Amino acid sequence: MKYLIATALIGLSATQAAAELVSKPSPKTVAETMDALEAAVNGAGATIFARVDHGAGAASVDLEMPEAQLLIFGNPRLGTPVMNMDIVAGLQLPLRVLVHEAADGSVAISYETAETLLDGLSVDMSAEVIGRMNGALNMLTDKAIAP
Repeated sequence: MKYLIATALIGLSATQAAAELVSKPSPKTVAETMDALEAAVNGAGATIFARVDHGAGAASVDLEMPEAQLLIFGNPRLGTPVMNMDIVAGLQLPLRVLVHEAADGSVAISYETAETLLDGLSVDMSAEVIGRMNGALNMLTDKAIAP
């Protein structure tokens, strides 16, 4: 039994170590950062599917939380080849970026790398499209936080 627990913990640690969350500080407010991200995504020719205001959702049921907004967007030129490798990738796509406020009032923009999003699927992580997804996420978030 101890062996099973130890093995499970090691497996969990390895999974957590493999997961990569990228967070970048923003000099702007949550709304300003999200507006800039939305403009960058539109400018890149991607499709915005939703902008989710988590804080407004909380307020609608008389709860409080730090400001947080999620942008869901994609480009079929990137997503389709990935889903052709493993259709279950459709559970992870389109891409998502969160802009959020920390307890100290600072604002950050965060996303998971393509490798993290698609971990455990039958997707070739060395495929060019994976690098292009990561490049797009990096470029778009950099534009969103630029002064």
